[in-house]
Amino acid sequence: MDLKITTLGGKDAGKVKLSEEIFGLDPREDILQRVVRWQLAKKQQGTHKTKGRAEIARTGAKMYKQKGTGRARHHSARAPQFRGGGKAHGPVVRSHEHDLPKKVRALGLKHALSAKAKSASLIIIDELMLTEAKTKALIANFATLGLSNALLIGGAELDKNFKLAATNIPNIDVLPIQGINVYDILRRGTLVLSKAAVEALEERFK
Repeated sequence: MDLKITTLGGKDAGKVKLSEEIFGLDPREDILQRVVRWQLAKKQQGTHKTKGRAEIARTGAKMYKQKGTGRARHHSARAPQFRGGGKAHGPVVRSHEHDLPKKVRALGLKHALSAKAKSASLIIIDELMLTEAKTKALIANFATLGLSNALLIGGAELDKNFKLAATNIPNIDVLPIQGINVYDILRRGTLVLSKAAVEALEERFK
């Protein structure tokens, strides 16, 4: 698969041959859904917590005598049925993580990249670099390229000026190649890869 390379200013900078094994697959929604679910579950904090009856600061003495009152028999006022008592079966601090095989994770990334290539939402730029960290200039460049909602993936080291300029632009995310992931690819309309990112991906899946 051949795709043209453009500069940040929108000029032609040649062509690149993309691997069919990475960018030419037929995307499967079930695999993408599994990977996104795994990512979001791993991201979830799990710090929700309510107090059970053992944790309530309240007397543990028997409320009233067992017999002779005509009322139901009760012991502790910490029981869940009483106002101020502990919560029955409430949420506890836990991890929401679950396992997903490495091969499925890798396949999910290939399918996400292929989905963007298939929908013509993939742009290759020669390099993500700026001489000055000027957000206004970068917005003008993005307007030339037609980018309003995009994920930009650079090489192993991001250009400091480019990263600073892109930080304040809404709906634009910038990540190094190490941070590429299925969820971020799918949540943005366009995927922009630098030449260095394409080389790193092909090396990774070799």
